Amino acid sequence: MTSRGPIILSLKEIGRSFGGIQALSGIDIDVFHTEIVGLIGPNGSGKTTLFNLVSGFYRPDRGAIFFKGRDLSGLRADQICQIGISRAFQIVRPFIGLSVFQNVLIGSYNRARNRREAYRRCLKTLELTGLDKMKDQSARNLTLPDKKRLEMAKALSTDPEILLLDEVMAGLTPLETQDIMTLIRTINEKGVTIIAIEHVMEAIMSLSDRIVVLNYGRKIAEGTADEIANNAAVIEVYLGEAEQTA
Repeated sequence: MTSRGPIILSLKEIGRSFGGIQALSGIDIDVFHTEIVGLIGPNGSGKTTLFNLVSGFYRPDRGAIFFKGRDLSGLRADQICQIGISRAFQIVRPFIGLSVFQNVLIGSYNRARNRREAYRRCLKTLELTGLDKMKDQSARNLTLPDKKRLEMAKALSTDPEILLLDEVMAGLTPLETQDIMTLIRTINEKGVTIIAIEHVMEAIMSLSDRIVVLNYGRKIAEGTADEIANNAAVIEVYLGEAEQTA
């Protein structure tokens, strides 16, 4: 693997338990600036817990998380968003009583110094995500693909340096998935580091510079898409899962 810049996010020996159940244990991951990292693994492997730790919804029981060398310990979710880490959720929950523009504007105040700057950032985000032509529509009337775009736009409007994407392609058709993949690449080309949880394997393998695989709360593999596709431990995990669901 060739790094694309300095390390922007570093997870060191991260552990987290819930009621005696070990959700994550000994997780070490370094993410490089402007990299796209795919995070995969069977259901219950700890992917969403890891996102909850990075974004400040939970705190690790063990280990530390560093953003550009700064220890995030003790910071709330809103403070972590303020310094440059934002998240788009798997289940889209727009403010249905507001317009598309108003939904995105709310996040734009995260770093904006005044109303004018927030409006400018909001319009820029709408244009980037292809929502500018429907900015005055009610969010409740959007199609699922456009609600997915809105979910990403809400996160992007906070001006993140790292964007966490939680299954943003779930439920989409192949063509809609391709459109979202194009948008993700465009966002990345503008200098945003991306970490993506995804079960659409063809998509995440194509998008990612590097893949991290979790299973039962532990990192079992890390590497390029080709390396992961040929990793014996990963193959065993996914074949085993397929056999259980067959």
